[in-house]
Amino acid sequence: QFVREKAEQGEDWAQENLGFLYLHGQGVPQDIQKGIDWLLKAAEQGSESAQHSLGNLYFKGELVPQDRVEAAKWFRKAAEQGHAPAQVFFGRAYYFGLGVAQDSQEAAKWFLKAAEQGESGAQVLLGSMYSKGEGVPQDYPEAAKWSRKAAEQGEALAQRTLALMYERGEGVPKNDQEAFNWWEKAAEQGETESQRMLGVNYKNGWGVPQDDQKAFEWSLKAAEKDSAMAQLSLGTMFWEGKGVSQDYVQAHMWCNLAASKLSGEERDVAADFRDSVAEEMTREQIAEAQKLAREWKPKGEKSGD
Repeated sequence: QFVREKAEQGEDWAQENLGFLYLHGQGVPQDIQKGIDWLLKAAEQGSESAQHSLGNLYFKGELVPQDRVEAAKWFRKAAEQGHAPAQVFFGRAYYFGLGVAQDSQEAAKWFLKAAEQGESGAQVLLGSMYSKGEGVPQDYPEAAKWSRKAAEQGEALAQRTLALMYERGEGVPKNDQEAFNWWEKAAEQGETESQRMLGVNYKNGWGVPQDDQKAFEWSLKAAEKDSAMAQLSLGTMFWEGKGVSQDYVQAHMWCNLAASKLSGEERDVAADFRDSVAEEMTREQIAEAQKLAREWKPKGEKSGD
């Protein structure tokens, strides 16, 4: 009752709260239209959080019909008031052309505003744009700067990007140890490509002492989430008995899975490994490996791609 009284007196925070109560049927009968009406009252008074909420509702199209143009309109209003999450959404709208004409320069402008307020998602995107020269001049040191800010906030994709930059020496001095450190942080969050690269690092002793067992463990994590290159690596480990007991059936299965997803030269390599393993297997073993490959299903991605 208190919230309703304040809403009727024109308090925007109360109008927004009452809007959500109606939208979700909490303490009042659910009424989508009344919910939208109250949110509109708050948004039209300039409440940036209500504007952002309206943008989200229209963008997702869960409780109201999806309307990307209407979503962009409300995200813009909140973004122009400095609302950082709305700036990220509005930047995405320009980046993908959702409700507005696609414009990478406008996207970068809004990502920068949000990134400067500490929005890690915007920092990830800005780092990527500077790396590619997309909407901004290509600038690897600037890409590294924003990727680092996001990485230090725990963004796995930024940690992966920073690892790659240290590996290649793009925007930062080439440093295998630093690359390994960032691959590890992202891999521990479940980011698939970083798990694969951690396996590669351990296999080759890049930035870390060479360790076949750890190479196998990290390659397995990525392979189980359908990384074709990790599956190929795993197949060769089972074939050679490195980091794991030699197992031709497993070697054939993983190389077969990799060959079914890769293309070009990489596919040829996987197929050659599979066929070489097959030469050392019985007909029954090959049939078992093929059955395992047909029945195999990936585990879910926890974070990242």
